[in-house]
Amino acid sequence: MVVIGAAFAFAWWKGYVLRFRNYWNATGEELRKCAWPNWEELKGSTVVVTITIVLLGVFCYAVDTLFFYLVRLISL
Repeated sequence: MVVIGAAFAFAWWKGYVLRFRNYWNATGEELRKCAWPNWEELKGSTVVVTITIVLLGVFCYAVDTLFFYLVRLISL
């Protein structure tokens, strides 16, 4: 408990607590300016991201398999 109190006192003395509070307040202000998606937009974006990940995975698998067989063919 003493160590935590000493660390907090040191942070207060060096101005870290004040800087963190200012950072926290500025972050809150910026988040209030954001336009958050509604439920329908969020579902649509989730579908797009999921489809993109699946397509990218299929593409990576296909390219990896192609290179595997090409290297295997060359090394014979």
